Amino acid sequence: MMLKVKSSKLFILAMVFVFTTVIPGWSSVVIATPATTSDFTQLNATQIVSAMGAGWNLGNQLEANSNGTPSETAWGNPTITKALIQKVKAAGFKTIRIPVSYLSKIGSAPNYTIDAKWLARIKEVVDYAYSQGLNVVINIHGDGYTSITGAWLLCNSSDQTTIKAKYQKVWQQIANTFVNYNEHLIFESMNEEFDGTYGTPNANYYSNINAYNQIFVDTVRQTGGNNSARWLLVPGWNTNIDYTAGNYGFVLPTDTYRSTTVPSSEKRIMVSAHYYSPWDFCGEESGAITQWGTSATDITKKSTWGQEDYLNSQFKEMYDKFVTQGYPVVIGEYGSVDKTSADSNNNTYRAAFAKSVCIAAKKYSSVPIYWDNGVNGQYGFGLFNRSTYAVTQQGIIDAIMSGTGTTPSTTIAPTTLKNQRSRLTSDK
Repeated sequence: MMLKVKSSKLFILAMVFVFTTVIPGWSSVVIATPATTSDFTQLNATQIVSAMGAGWNLGNQLEANSNGTPSETAWGNPTITKALIQKVKAAGFKTIRIPVSYLSKIGSAPNYTIDAKWLARIKEVVDYAYSQGLNVVINIHGDGYTSITGAWLLCNSSDQTTIKAKYQKVWQQIANTFVNYNEHLIFESMNEEFDGTYGTPNANYYSNINAYNQIFVDTVRQTGGNNSARWLLVPGWNTNIDYTAGNYGFVLPTDTYRSTTVPSSEKRIMVSAHYYSPWDFCGEESGAITQWGTSATDITKKSTWGQEDYLNSQFKEMYDKFVTQGYPVVIGEYGSVDKTSADSNNNTYRAAFAKSVCIAAKKYSSVPIYWDNGVNGQYGFGLFNRSTYAVTQQGIIDAIMSGTGTTPSTTIAPTTLKNQRSRLTSDK
């Protein structure tokens, strides 16, 4: 993907927006909103998609936790370093998504203060990528998982008043921490939010997800500065394409408090979806389904669904519903696990899958962000060894760059490494 080319700088006179919060039970506040900084470049929908290019997830790190306490090494990955991020950039990636969990790092009501050291570490890791000129996506990740100890952002909880107040306070602190970062930083409201039950969404629970997205947009915008104009990313039910683009209850948030420097004809909201179809190829931890696509040579090792035609229909569904209306789509996670222990040709099909996802994303004006959990070897998604910074799956990286039309900034030789950890897909 191409790097963004900055247009001439806009020097904007300071403006003050006065508003009152409207969520029941919250006290009224008056907030002064300064102008965007001089290094903030306004990007329209086409420009932001082009600028973000091929993306990569720093998975199983800042969202990792031990019994509800976030820790970047809790799931077996080493401490994150700037050298790792530099290697990811050198491979050709233009965007890094950094999943973040807060959980027990959030204090008690009514302020719900985030632990200062944890927030400082998040900022430090963001700066590793931001200082390299990369685009950075940060979110609230595991706090909405029904399977995680201490999760609280639960759409099926009976105490939505408390959840919404806490959510607003947490995002207010995150937004204030990064208010002066330019357009390279994107906030994502949450991750794979649903009630933990697969199937048709519960309408009442879906309305809570919509409410979270609205609180997120309003809260970030009201912190002012660059937050009043930056791109914001929101998901539908479990980041599922059908349940987001189809008639299941997803409602795009309004953007009432955004900066008047944003042209009225443009949007500043993106829609998030994940793509792991077919799951028996992408994520199922067995050796049964190891091949994918039209190039598969053994039909018994190929799923009965989820091939190229399905992939294109899914991305077209998001394009028709959102992109045509000016809302870019971000495929915030995609990928397939390593099953070479069962089929020595598996990596060939993993690369074919990744390339096809990126080709479809490019065709339908979406941003593809590969899920990397740092695990190499059996059932891992890893592309890099996070201890040595060596590339472990050059073929998949080449496929991603070919599919997106990206030229890596540095040529990196492939490296074969032994299996790393027993921690496998974790989030998936």
